[in-house]
Amino acid sequence: MMKNICVFCASSFGTRPIYQQMAEELAQELVKRNLGLIYGGGKVGLMGAIADGILAAGGVVIGVIPEFLVAKEIGHSGLTKLYIVNSMHERKALMAELSDAFIALPGGYGTLEEFCEILTWAQLGLHQKPYGLMNIEGYYDALLQWFDHAVAEEFLKPIHRSLVMESSKPEHLLDLFVSFQPQNVDKWIKPDLKL
Repeated sequence: MMKNICVFCASSFGTRPIYQQMAEELAQELVKRNLGLIYGGGKVGLMGAIADGILAAGGVVIGVIPEFLVAKEIGHSGLTKLYIVNSMHERKALMAELSDAFIALPGGYGTLEEFCEILTWAQLGLHQKPYGLMNIEGYYDALLQWFDHAVAEEFLKPIHRSLVMESSKPEHLLDLFVSFQPQNVDKWIKPDLKL
């Protein structure tokens, strides 16, 4: 049963109005499904758009932000709860602990790094929570192609590739989460018995 969804997203809006529009649509869909938001705690960009959309509709928003980013990302003071932590590592660990699923909206290095680290934790079997990319106007097409290339080159197993769901529509992605069946993902490196 999902209660809170972690959303990784940018502290900017990007170049296309559709990015903000889809962040706001995701906010509406989360509230409609009575799902809380766990996110990076910022007040600006897509971070602010999704948080403000949920708060305006009476939903729950929990932010997690390192102290050194409170000023840069303009920590949101109107949240249901705001955790101020010491480091990026603490931020990701707490966000993962509080969340039942993960979504990445368009973003830059930070969004991708957060998404991929917790995805790697799933690959290692540290959690069995659903994962998805909001692939707005093909924003993540190149990344998805790279995942497929990594499978073809045998750096990534197909079962690990299947951990990442994607959709351009919030309601469809959340429906995929509802039907998600955790897989027993074995460690991909087998011990060398010839030692």
